[in-house]
Amino acid sequence: MLALGKLLELTLTGHEPASKIQLTPQGTRLRWLAEGALEITPACGRDNGMDLLLSAGIHGNETAPIELLDRLLRRIARNELQPRARVLLLFGNPAAMRRGERFVEQDINRLFSGRHELSSGGEAMRACELEHLASSFFVDPGRERLHYDLHTAIRASRIEQFALYPWAEGRRQSRRECARLQAAGIDAVLLQSKPSTTFSAYTYAELGAEAFTLELGKARPFGHNELVNLDRLELRLQALIEGNEPPVEERAVERLKLFAFSRELIKHSDAFVLHLPADVENFTELEPGYLLAEDLANSRWVVEEQGARIIFPNPKVHNGQRAGILIVPAEASLLD
Repeated sequence: MLALGKLLELTLTGHEPASKIQLTPQGTRLRWLAEGALEITPACGRDNGMDLLLSAGIHGNETAPIELLDRLLRRIARNELQPRARVLLLFGNPAAMRRGERFVEQDINRLFSGRHELSSGGEAMRACELEHLASSFFVDPGRERLHYDLHTAIRASRIEQFALYPWAEGRRQSRRECARLQAAGIDAVLLQSKPSTTFSAYTYAELGAEAFTLELGKARPFGHNELVNLDRLELRLQALIEGNEPPVEERAVERLKLFAFSRELIKHSDAFVLHLPADVENFTELEPGYLLAEDLANSRWVVEEQGARIIFPNPKVHNGQRAGILIVPAEASLLD
């Protein structure tokens, strides 16, 4: 197997390959761009016009998606997969991956869309580098642009595999792309309605890609992901890479659970209290009238919405950051 097919091994050991460009026997080109970054170019005459960005390891302890991308790359390097799409593989936070931790200094997934310019340290520099790598990859306006940023969650979830669909002024979220996700095993899509500082929000709003954050189960260490079933997603990614994706049936959207963002819980001070069990699951339903959280200056969050659910509850975030999101059921009519 080509040495560049061992990108994960290179990344976890902090090694730079001696040879930056390698070709498979069929002419697929692998090009090492930076730590944890590899560009894959189809053999001459095979390019189908898709630019596919696949990222994982934005949080270093979310290993199932990292292992998934490693499997796909190794198949390409062994010539078992012969790409027709251009592919950029990114392991987002190598320093955190090596430590087996979510991040080293700060959450890199809150540092995109220029937010890194207001910060300092290794993760801010890496966010800037990832933006540059993505913008250099998505350079031809005539090509299809697709970005899946793969994650697993801190806590268990009543809907295990779901996607966050970013928002951008002047764009409507796509019915076809949601149907494509359903075919890949995603059970729910959360339709965002305001700007965000995540990696997928950057590629969606700034680079014009169809982009999603995919939550794929619970975070576990390397080698302990037997309970994270990514078979359907892996098959769909393989088909996207090979250019033989089955036709997308837009009616599949009807089998998705769609949600809209209602409110964010912002932690203002150390007095913040979240009135939920420590092990509460994502998508837990909350009744109207429930006192969800309190903070200084009589700041209280009381559930008012019908069908409200909580996702990403985390009272341990820094002051000024989001400590949870209330979501509500949404209709497919919101999609274009």
